[in-house]
Amino acid sequence: MNSAIRQYSIVTGNYWAFTLTDGALRMLVVLHFHQIGYSPLQIAALFLFYEIFGVITNLFGGYLGARIGLNRTMNIGLALQIIALSMLAVPSQWLSVPLVMEAQALSGIAKDLNKMSAKSSIKSLVSENKQSQLFKWVALLTGSKNALKGIGFFLGGALLAVLGFQRAVLAMAMVLALVWLASLCLLKQDLGKAKNKPKFSDIFSKSRAVNILSAARLFLFGARDIWFVVALPVFLSSQLNWDFWQVGGFLAAWVVGYGVVQSAAPLIINKNKKTPDGRSALWWALALTVVTVIIAFAMQYFSPQSPTTQTFSIRMLWQTNIVLFAGLCVFGIVFAINSSLHSYLIVSYAKEDGASMDVGFYYMANAIGRLIGTLLSGWIYQSAGMIVCLWASAAFIAIAAGISIGLPTSAQTHVNE
Repeated sequence: MNSAIRQYSIVTGNYWAFTLTDGALRMLVVLHFHQIGYSPLQIAALFLFYEIFGVITNLFGGYLGARIGLNRTMNIGLALQIIALSMLAVPSQWLSVPLVMEAQALSGIAKDLNKMSAKSSIKSLVSENKQSQLFKWVALLTGSKNALKGIGFFLGGALLAVLGFQRAVLAMAMVLALVWLASLCLLKQDLGKAKNKPKFSDIFSKSRAVNILSAARLFLFGARDIWFVVALPVFLSSQLNWDFWQVGGFLAAWVVGYGVVQSAAPLIINKNKKTPDGRSALWWALALTVVTVIIAFAMQYFSPQSPTTQTFSIRMLWQTNIVLFAGLCVFGIVFAINSSLHSYLIVSYAKEDGASMDVGFYYMANAIGRLIGTLLSGWIYQSAGMIVCLWASAAFIAIAAGISIGLPTSAQTHVNE
């Protein structure tokens, strides 16, 4: 095994381990606090610092990675996640809202340091003239991560049912500590460290392609989280009467399938052996807009309900279950291709030296989209219901498609163009 593949394997392994705990923790928090009586908007507020600090971390994390090396930023991320999990492993009477928000802040920093480090490191491990291999490696990393995140959702629901909240987070902290110790020993020094030390002012990208793609990413991921983060699990639990195992298991299966499609995106997109570009991003965003509009129409037709207090008949329950299941499957496939395509384009657009600067800026936009989507998910669902969440999601995707019109049609457009 050559050095590049070995380092890619270590980076991927770290990313996988972190993602399992990240997905499980999110499901644990949503279900546990819904169980003890928190409203959807209050649950969304628990993730406020997670998303806000994700924005800050992506903005400055790319600069930090270019200065000190991606191996160090990845290991810092793992350590912070261990601390965040340990903070939540306290007796239930100590588990206050401020404590949970502080732990989520650390977890948000950890997640985005880890993701930025993993995605940026691939740029330094793949030759510039091997764009097809770059697409495959990025798709594999992104897809496998999301498949593991789905398993993490199931793990969170299962651990909550079997161990309870405190024991579950403590067990995850202990396992992740072992991964962190292995990473300290095995991950290459100075991975992704810029040859020319970047200035602090360089944290904002100067590339038109990176800026446009970042704006599209913001609305794309805001669209997903508007109905997926808080609204969907609470809707399944409170309106369709699913138990924790069913909610965790279903969302886990969805995200696993989503990850599998992401990994296979190069095979789906590259049927004609042509490297994808900005035009590809536009057409797939338009396809996702159509899919989301159809789901919203179907939900409105088969389960006419204004909000969360509607009592469903048996027939309506079955209709709504079928619409959501089919709609989520199609949405997941098309969204996964959009996400994988964006992930490849940002690595391709990023400058060669200090790629983490561009990747960090891009994932800052991603984090802003998630923050907006998370808050809107709780607020819109609580005030207007699931159907309005879907319409808001469709509007965000349409905006992402409109922004994508400005993307270059050549995949190799760099920051120093």
